[in-house]
Amino acid sequence: MTREPTISYHLTEVPAGAIPHGVTARPAEIDGRAAVRVELLDEISLHGRPGVDYIDQPTFLIIPADFTTGTIQVEIWSRLNGIWMSDARAFAGLAYRVSPGRDSFESVYLRPLNGAKVSPPAPRDQRAVQYFAYPEWPFDRLREVYPDGRYETGLDIGPGEWITLRLSVTTDAVIATVNGVTALTVSEPKAAVRTGDIGLFVDIGTEAFFSNLVICPNPRR
Repeated sequence: MTREPTISYHLTEVPAGAIPHGVTARPAEIDGRAAVRVELLDEISLHGRPGVDYIDQPTFLIIPADFTTGTIQVEIWSRLNGIWMSDARAFAGLAYRVSPGRDSFESVYLRPLNGAKVSPPAPRDQRAVQYFAYPEWPFDRLREVYPDGRYETGLDIGPGEWITLRLSVTTDAVIATVNGVTALTVSEPKAAVRTGDIGLFVDIGTEAFFSNLVICPNPRR
């Protein structure tokens, strides 16, 4: 086996080689901490992409990686930015196995405004963490096909606080741990196993800040 190196970014600045895709990214400070601020491009925030939905799209800061399985961890602070207020939930998270053409990837993201700290009404109270697989399995299709909610869950989080999201990715599952607590176990991922990049993911109406990204690929055989 060949051991892959651990890749760490403090994210006090935009990493060299990082590629914004549908987003802007710049250094910023929030709650006294240096971070990278990621937000949708204005034209996407205001008008979407022609012919496609606004939500669960390839909108992320791409971090070049050679990632198939392993762990990814990042700290996230997010809030509403005043656009799409009725639908926005301060969406922010991680994408992984992002293809070179950005036309396929998987993601787990947070909806802090659905967290227990905000006391949202049902069923939003069970929708604070979400898995999806682009392009065929956005959140709404997952809900329709699997009404038991196996691809999302509730969690004791809220907006405007630092949240640690850790993904443990294998060939047949992904486990999302939030602030040290196992939050979501996806035992039937909806995408083929492939090698790809990592993305710092945001969605509509969200201003997100990312800090301390650590990527630990599993050894290759």
